[in-house]
Amino acid sequence: MKKGMTKVSVLYANGEGKTFDMDYYCNKHLAIVGNLLGDALKGATVEQGLNSDAPFAAMGNMYFESPEAFEQAFGPHAEEIMGDLPNFTNIEPKIQVSKVLV
Repeated sequence: MKKGMTKVSVLYANGEGKTFDMDYYCNKHLAIVGNLLGDALKGATVEQGLNSDAPFAAMGNMYFESPEAFEQAFGPHAEEIMGDLPNFTNIEPKIQVSKVLV
């Protein structure tokens, strides 16, 4: 992604008793999110922790032109997107909005 873009990271902490269905996340949830956010979503990546002691089970990253573009795209669909979480995880995600520097 290019310098100056807004990156929204959704972090799912790893730990005992926490579950995460990567297949559902990659093949269903991301399609839902992509359809709802439309052209405002400029790109996305998914990362999976490799070890059982990795701090995060998964990380989803979405890229937007600006924080405002993210807010305008996500806001109207937040309830539907967040409502899908129980279909793939019991982890409460942490959200970080960042500016891409390099």
